[in-house]
Amino acid sequence: MTTGRRQRVHDAHRHLGVLPAHPFYGGPPVNPDTTARATIAELVADLDREGTEAALVIPNYGVPDPTASFALNELVVEAAQTDERIRAGLWTSPRPQDAVATEKALALAGERGVSALKLSFLLGGRVTDEACRPQLDAIFAAARQHGLVVHVHTSPGAASDLDEVGLLVDEYADDVAVHLVHMGGGMSGHIKLVGQRFFAWVAAGKRVYTDTSWAIGFAPRWFAAEIERHGAGHDRLLFASDQPWGDFEGEHARLAAATGDGELADLVFRRNFEQLHRLT
Repeated sequence: MTTGRRQRVHDAHRHLGVLPAHPFYGGPPVNPDTTARATIAELVADLDREGTEAALVIPNYGVPDPTASFALNELVVEAAQTDERIRAGLWTSPRPQDAVATEKALALAGERGVSALKLSFLLGGRVTDEACRPQLDAIFAAARQHGLVVHVHTSPGAASDLDEVGLLVDEYADDVAVHLVHMGGGMSGHIKLVGQRFFAWVAAGKRVYTDTSWAIGFAPRWFAAEIERHGAGHDRLLFASDQPWGDFEGEHARLAAATGDGELADLVFRRNFEQLHRLT
């Protein structure tokens, strides 16, 4: 049942689509994302139940075959054109072997309802790999041309570590909005982002944003305290559920506890999304 407190919540990152079962880590084939939605109707029912008034919806991903995610791009565009609450994020890839599929995805960048391009190195590629440079340049060029946000997955270590993906902020975020998903990812990522880089990037004029999905318990409270201490960054933090890999109720409760019920809460749950995704 939707509560009054949930009115006008905007979700800056969630997924649509059901993936094939996969034998992760050498085990039997499984579908751990138990709340994955296959249809637009199921997604809309979730938004109604939650009281979510706007959402950025991205193809589901996680299995090591990006064709499953590329195949969902048209579905998320259809979702955005079916329900005005939905904005679409298109799946793209930095990998040279996905260049043709990424080109096809970028051809949808000007479609009504498209608001973001999704970029993840979990399935391969690396910022510093010169073979990925043409795809990265094309993705950010399309974002620049169409006024889109580039969503970048972060997690500790390897190619998704903030030491790597932060290079994208350094290079592209002067004129393209870069949303670093998961607030740097994990203990090391939170400390690198909040304690070292985020506020320096903001002060330098970089168009950098983040959300608290998957954040370790202490991190949202620390981020809120650092926003107050720096007197900046209040317009760069967003709520995201990351459904079905995250949990709407838990993500909402943790961020609400960190931000209270005043101006900062209004910004992170609503107004920052409206500004970034041009709802107003």
